[in-house]
Amino acid sequence: MFGNKKTNNTPLVKSPERFDTLIGRQTEIHGTLRVMQSVRIDGKLVGNIEAPKDQAITVVVGQEGEIQGDVIASRVIVAGKVSGNIDAHERVEMLASALVQGDVKYGSIAVEHGARLLGLLLQVDANGPQEPQNQAKDAIRKAQSAGVSE
Repeated sequence: MFGNKKTNNTPLVKSPERFDTLIGRQTEIHGTLRVMQSVRIDGKLVGNIEAPKDQAITVVVGQEGEIQGDVIASRVIVAGKVSGNIDAHERVEMLASALVQGDVKYGSIAVEHGARLLGLLLQVDANGPQEPQNQAKDAIRKAQSAGVSE
């Protein structure tokens, strides 16, 4: 009944994904990183990470990793620090050691106890793209109406 059953939606499931690109702890990069395969950041990146929307690419920010910029990818897993917005078309995972200072757009999300977020959580609408300001207004309106009983 209360076993350790894991599903595909269970947070922080180990995946067989390969990371051919690794930014090491002693490395600092300045500029935009356009990736065509999954990447793990254990160092520091000052700039954005951009992955094509039509490819299942994962960006992992390790516990020592830091990104000062926006992250756009299918899946984003954060154990370190992101100072910028995250746009994950598929899934976002925030581990207990994560600090995200920016808005997070996601298809699905998993957050461990202790993760910190200074920004908005915005679920991606399946009906198509929407302006971030309109998404925020819609999310606030929906939250306010949920508290009103009819």
